[in-house]
Amino acid sequence: MRIVIAEDAAVLRAGLAELLVDRGHDVVAAVSDADALLAAVAAHRPDIAVVDVRMPPTHTDEGLRAAVALRRDHPGLAVLVFSQYVETSYAAQLLSPRSPATAGVGYLLKDRVADVAEFMDALERVADGGTALDPEVVRQLLGASSRASAIATLTPREHAVLALMAEGRSNGAIADRLVITERGVEKHVGNIFIKFDLPPSDADHRRVLAVLRYLGP
Repeated sequence: MRIVIAEDAAVLRAGLAELLVDRGHDVVAAVSDADALLAAVAAHRPDIAVVDVRMPPTHTDEGLRAAVALRRDHPGLAVLVFSQYVETSYAAQLLSPRSPATAGVGYLLKDRVADVAEFMDALERVADGGTALDPEVVRQLLGASSRASAIATLTPREHAVLALMAEGRSNGAIADRLVITERGVEKHVGNIFIKFDLPPSDADHRRVLAVLRYLGP
């Protein structure tokens, strides 16, 4: 993969770059602020951007706002937000579906990633067009979401399945977590697609779109 990193902490930025290069990826730019991130993506056309939330000059939400802009202006770019903070307003915009062609997206919390393998798995899943969301991000976004109408039609089990889908879990992992069969998970997922009006399509990744609609503003 061709990767751009945006992280204002120099040691972490260098460490991420070294980690990714050691695993055979091409880090085409590693920058420390949002303006440099936007310029690097325009210049290098990477496959994925790994972006911190709080960067100069105000160290509030510059990185996340830049990630939202990248999703808008570069729909083929996968974006993985990697931060200590959950910013629900811009996170909801980041995760809102733009078009069927929109690439993968993720939001992980630095202090909750257990190991390198977990981070790399999430990175590759997002680069492949999927989602990778920390459960705490999911919890806070659901608390801030106003999309109650479709969600209200879900059964408690469907709600639980969709929340685990939002974390990026496979059907097998969901089945293990909820102690049900994979066939049961497939049935619940099918019901979710129906309730969210997501018919079969060769162009759309319904699983991703269901999650994005669930978490969108």
